[in-house]
Amino acid sequence: MPVEFLSDEQAEAYGTFAEDPTRPELERFFFLDDVDRDLIALRRTEHHRLGFALQMCTVRYVGLFLEDPLAVPWPVVEHLAVQLGIEDASVVKRYTERSKTAYEHAWEIRDAYAYHPYEGAEWGRRFRTFLHGRAWTHAEGPKALFNHAVGWLRRHRVLLPGVSVLVRQVAEARTVAEKRLHATVAKAARRADPALPGELVATLKTPEGRRFSELERLRRPPTRTTGTAFARALERVDEIGAYRLRRLRLSQIPPNRMAALARYALGSKAPLLERASEPKRTAMLTAVMRHLEAKAIDEALDLFQVLMATRLLNTAKRKTEKERLSTLPQLEKASRLVARAWKVMAEELELVEEHGADLDVGALWAAVEEVAPRAAVMTAAATVVSLVPEDENSAEVAMRAALANRYATVRPFLALLCESKALDAASAGKRVLAGVRGLPTLARRKTGGKPLLPREVDDKLVPPAWRKAVYANPDLPQGAVDRDAVEENVLAALSLDMPVTEHLEELVRGLDAGWKQLAERLEEAGPAAKVSIEVQDDGRVKLNVDKLGALGKPKSLTWLRGRVEKMLPKIDLPDLLFEVNAWTGFLDAFVHLGDGTTRMKDLPTSLVALLVSEARNIGLTPVVNPGYEALTRARLVHVDQYYLRADTIAAANTRLITAQADIPIVQFWGEGLLASVDGLRFQVPVRTISAAPSPKYFGFKRGITWLNAVNDQVVGIGQMVVPGTPRDSLHILDALLNLDGGVKPEMVATDNASYSDMVFGLFKILGYNFSPRFRDLDDQRFWRATMSGIETGNYGPVEELARNRVNLNKVITHWPDMLKVAGSLVTNQVRAYDLLRMFGRDGRPTPLGAFAEYGRIAKTEHLLRVVDPVDDTYRRQMNRQLTVQESRHKLARDVCHGKRGTIHQAYRDGMEDQLGALGLVLNAIVLWTTKYIDAAVAQLRAEGHELRDEDIARLSPLKHRNLNLLGRYSFTASVPAAGALRPLRDPDAQELDEDGEDGSPG
Repeated sequence: MPVEFLSDEQAEAYGTFAEDPTRPELERFFFLDDVDRDLIALRRTEHHRLGFALQMCTVRYVGLFLEDPLAVPWPVVEHLAVQLGIEDASVVKRYTERSKTAYEHAWEIRDAYAYHPYEGAEWGRRFRTFLHGRAWTHAEGPKALFNHAVGWLRRHRVLLPGVSVLVRQVAEARTVAEKRLHATVAKAARRADPALPGELVATLKTPEGRRFSELERLRRPPTRTTGTAFARALERVDEIGAYRLRRLRLSQIPPNRMAALARYALGSKAPLLERASEPKRTAMLTAVMRHLEAKAIDEALDLFQVLMATRLLNTAKRKTEKERLSTLPQLEKASRLVARAWKVMAEELELVEEHGADLDVGALWAAVEEVAPRAAVMTAAATVVSLVPEDENSAEVAMRAALANRYATVRPFLALLCESKALDAASAGKRVLAGVRGLPTLARRKTGGKPLLPREVDDKLVPPAWRKAVYANPDLPQGAVDRDAVEENVLAALSLDMPVTEHLEELVRGLDAGWKQLAERLEEAGPAAKVSIEVQDDGRVKLNVDKLGALGKPKSLTWLRGRVEKMLPKIDLPDLLFEVNAWTGFLDAFVHLGDGTTRMKDLPTSLVALLVSEARNIGLTPVVNPGYEALTRARLVHVDQYYLRADTIAAANTRLITAQADIPIVQFWGEGLLASVDGLRFQVPVRTISAAPSPKYFGFKRGITWLNAVNDQVVGIGQMVVPGTPRDSLHILDALLNLDGGVKPEMVATDNASYSDMVFGLFKILGYNFSPRFRDLDDQRFWRATMSGIETGNYGPVEELARNRVNLNKVITHWPDMLKVAGSLVTNQVRAYDLLRMFGRDGRPTPLGAFAEYGRIAKTEHLLRVVDPVDDTYRRQMNRQLTVQESRHKLARDVCHGKRGTIHQAYRDGMEDQLGALGLVLNAIVLWTTKYIDAAVAQLRAEGHELRDEDIARLSPLKHRNLNLLGRYSFTASVPAAGALRPLRDPDAQELDEDGEDGSPG
């Protein structure tokens, strides 16, 4: 293992002041308390007092005593001098006149504050225990472990050793941990089966007549969405499962270590694995096979879900909708006749009741027959009864019946699915698993001769929507069960530290205050209110909300936008990435898959070329340069395989997010507490199970959605890839719970997202204010909440609007379960998508209703802010953030222009890496543009221009007329001197607009 994993700059910065301490650091490490002052006061001269204080605080901050005690930034000296009342801080220069003074003071400080020498036996043992323990439990690179080691030594007041000593200690600890990992895994494999290591090594051989090894074949996921592909996917699961790797006792190994080992082995070719020495080879192959086993199961179930949706659910839904539409004219005709007859009958009955006369049936029928003959009315009524079932969910029941008729579609792979050893269940799912295991027996049953009886079916597995299809099929004998419907149903089933009462009391008071404010502002605004309440004929209350008008564009804003845009320097995309890297070092986050280091010269050049290739969607050919080692195809393929992956892209994004927040002009735009999440759709014209159809976006083709989160500082903070165009709310939470960096947003705006009371509840309990832009705002239901002991007043003009009540007792009853769900989401033990989909199926878990009730409070608070009759700030915040998201998507389309904007990745990992690179490049563009906008605004102010803060707040870094995205791909870094920016352009120069592009803002 290489020991020299630190760069020369990092090694030189160790144990020194690499930069001036920040204001919080000065206040934390360089503040002198009474004990410090008493010790300092023992010195007679000012330069001794200041020098002693300097050494005392230096060892706190750096972790060791400097050879030259005065090698500190001058602001530190001044900060200490002010505290000691020393007017002339320069007297400290006399501190080193006597060389032994500094050493004597260092020993005194060490003894007074109990600093320990690194060489001491006791603290040396403790440190090695920590270092080896962390190396074993954390799959992190040597630099990260080195930084943690430094942090531990400083926290425990152990004086730092020389950099080479600590580097060797870290390298040794990682080597020991890796050898222990390899030995432990290999030993577990041999203990489970002595022949297992040889069987795993055999997968590295390439069978005769084939082009790749057995391991490579098992690594390839299915790409077709057919029953045959699903059968092969299940066979792949069984092939990997035949190694029975679940029997290995690996509980003593941290899961992240196994995951890191599997990632490294997956990134290695079969010959490299075969040449590895034992026990490393057996350990890597074991980790790979365990990883592939879980992944193969997930991919088979994903394919099963796609098949269920495309071959069964959508087909059955279209069939039932077509049948219902075909009966609509007949139903309308009969309904009109029945309605006219009933109107006459009702009028006659009112006359009889009004005059107190006896009911004359004959006269009543005579009046009705003036509308239509009695036989026609009776026939029309019978038609309505036959076409409108009594069930409330008649459409759902009809679709279930149509699903049962398509049983032959799933029968070919039914036995493979049900007999697969990969299927298992938690205790709560054992009943479902038993039903699944029994499906092959039902499939072989000849129900024509021996009908299936209710007692032979587990009634608790049949939800209400399936009961009519299962127990009341008119084509079967009385009392018989529809076997096909049973099987389809079972397959579908596969798919705060304060007490709760105190928490709810706060919410009730807040909601009550919101209602009272709405009532007061409505009366205050009078006829000028932007909201009005209308009582309809049926007694229902309807809310009418005025449309939000566009903000005007003052001349000062138009001038400022145009001026700043013309001042931005022109630049090519590769140069932009090199310059952003010079500011942030974000390319340093791309470390080797194996040991977390960078192993090659000119790696940034290769990374920039790959980022351009991926983000521009142009492939490697335009960026390859055979005459430059860093740009050869072999070098780029190697870097792509070992450096460019999801975790390194996220780490690089974190640096860009932090840098964006530090630019002064960004504070005019926001504090990062408001975010929006929306999806950008891409067609995928290659065979893959990770894409899904959507006629609205892809026509007759298939595609994916790139769901990305953007905060109000105009930087992307998270992203994920989902197949097709599913309901956004099912994935928004997953995106928010796995952000790359930045502060946690408090408000999350979405554009007409699929929402429900339950979704509001989940967002609320996780600390987010879910703020969708409702398409049907006038028809939304408002809620009020009451609790004993809390007085909630009358809401005056909006009292009728607040007539629906939240059931808080249900929330109190299920609060422990709700907290468990929230904890599982935050700790990533379950995906929000899976949870919400489970809540939406027929067999709903008990906390569902409680989340819906809880969410009604959050939903109503959101609605009350949206319909504020006086202040439209909240609505404008939402709209502005959604406009930022749309502008970022437009920039993404312009950047990702190659291959007509279609993604040609067959596997999910490839899609995530490519779109992750696109998101990273977008953030780099935004950061570069923001920095130069800030410089342009500063220059305009220096020139004497009066710039309004509200105009600066409406500048956008998403305009890119100055950025060249076409034609030139030069990867020779052209970066200004350290700390400098490129010169801004002269906005009055005539030759600036030769492109003729209209870049005026919307």
